[in-house]
Amino acid sequence: MNKISLVVFDLSGTTVSDDNAVAKSLCEAALEFGLDVELEDFEKTIGTNKIHLYQFMIAKSQGELVLIDNLEKYHFPQYLNQAMEIFERYSVIMVNYYRQQVQAMPGAEEVFQWCHEQGIKVVTDTGFHRDVNTAIMDGLKWVERGLVDLALDVESTGGIGRPSPYLIYKAMMDLGIQSIHEVIKIGDTPADLLSGYNAGCKGNIGVLSGANSLETLQKYPHTHILPSVREVPNLIQSEFHK
Repeated sequence: MNKISLVVFDLSGTTVSDDNAVAKSLCEAALEFGLDVELEDFEKTIGTNKIHLYQFMIAKSQGELVLIDNLEKYHFPQYLNQAMEIFERYSVIMVNYYRQQVQAMPGAEEVFQWCHEQGIKVVTDTGFHRDVNTAIMDGLKWVERGLVDLALDVESTGGIGRPSPYLIYKAMMDLGIQSIHEVIKIGDTPADLLSGYNAGCKGNIGVLSGANSLETLQKYPHTHILPSVREVPNLIQSEFHK
């Protein structure tokens, strides 16, 4: 059995505490522009490219039959300008939030350290664009402190985010990981689990520390669902490094 050599961790709700701020900020901006949405709509769809998500939400509000599973397969150029206006407002709200308060999820930094002690590379991936990702990383300084080897966002893959697998493949390519059977993906959203599944990761793990419940996450492809990232070391030792 191949040992795990890379773990790709989501940010908000998984390794970064946010009190559901991402979904709240997405919803706040959408409502300001008159989009007919509810907070729950964004709780189930965070983790994706936010511009594409707003295009998706606009299309859905117009009666188009769309599924989050296929988010990156849709193309709605007719909604791009409207989506960009909402996205720009959202970005201001989100960056301000993280500039004022950003903290690691309890246990996350210890898990990163444990991974490195086992020779496992640590990558963060996110549905955020560069400005929000930078605000988080500036506050936590995970790369500078040697806790994270690579901090990716949707701009790292030309704007194509989850549920496509490309952020995971980008991490593998940049760090020289040749086998997907040595990779674990961890996150708190359906988009995380779908990206891990689409990539073919050895482990595809959901965590319940974010916006989504067990009832929601278990509907999507996964190998395990854990209360939080704290349980990751024990799981790797018991299930993946036997």
